[in-house]
Amino acid sequence: MSPARVEVLFFAAAREAAGAPSVRLEVAPGTTVDALAATLRARFPKLAAVGAVRFAVGERFADGATVVADGDVVAFIPPVSGG
Repeated sequence: MSPARVEVLFFAAAREAAGAPSVRLEVAPGTTVDALAATLRARFPKLAAVGAVRFAVGERFADGATVVADGDVVAFIPPVSGG
């Protein structure tokens, strides 16, 4: 099977930690959100300091077991604060 091509969007502190607003990656078929997060943290070590994050796949919140597919857009969403 061919690798899945995904685009990851970084928001707020995650964008600063990654040093970019987004990145395109090729991942193995069957890659989960948790595995993708581990890949991102290995590639961008400063992401580990962001803390707990939420993910969205295709504009819907996703848990760690969600499998990403070719063409998916995955959002890396850190905690948000403000008033």
